[in-house]
Amino acid sequence: MSKKGFIFDLDGVIVDTAKYHFLAWKALAKSIGIDFSVEQNEQLKGVSRVRSLEKILAWGNKTISNEQFTTLMQKKNDEYLSYISQMGESEVLPDVPRIINSIIKSKQGIALGSASKNARQILKKVSLLGVFDAIVDGNDVTKAKPDPEVFLKGAEALDIKPEHCIVFEDSVAGIQAANVANMISIGIGDKDVLHEADYIYKDFTELSPEFLETLIKR
Repeated sequence: MSKKGFIFDLDGVIVDTAKYHFLAWKALAKSIGIDFSVEQNEQLKGVSRVRSLEKILAWGNKTISNEQFTTLMQKKNDEYLSYISQMGESEVLPDVPRIINSIIKSKQGIALGSASKNARQILKKVSLLGVFDAIVDGNDVTKAKPDPEVFLKGAEALDIKPEHCIVFEDSVAGIQAANVANMISIGIGDKDVLHEADYIYKDFTELSPEFLETLIKR
């Protein structure tokens, strides 16, 4: 039986930092006179900061100088980081520690594969930095999901073949990236949204020890 690699996305899988992105974008949009809704925020999930700001400006029918654009992006990031700085262990999503501990106990590989450039800082805040054998984040990759780069680098860092890796993801782009990488994709979230995944669970509380065992034995 070959060793398996479990690769976790961060935002929406281990912690819910999406709410902080929303608050930061909402404040920024308001500062330039644009209303910004929860529905619009859904369209920014997994999207780069540059592209997100372009979308917000388009929704508000606004044009700004390149200089102001750069300033606003920095302002959004600073605001987001101020939220992150107050995070603690209570923000880890339900049953994530149980799944992580089971994987470690059965001596499988465990990695983080996230687009976030703040991944290490967030993991440190929620006391999970030390549990991963490898961390691949936004500082290590040049191509965004659905490109599989982040997951392929994770597999490489674990020294485990892609076809022996299992990915936990909450975004469509992430599921597509895992599928392209020839990995088992497990969607965490809405089954209607994540229907391209091999398996879908509302959250980790639905994931049984038996299911984890079958993944390891495959």
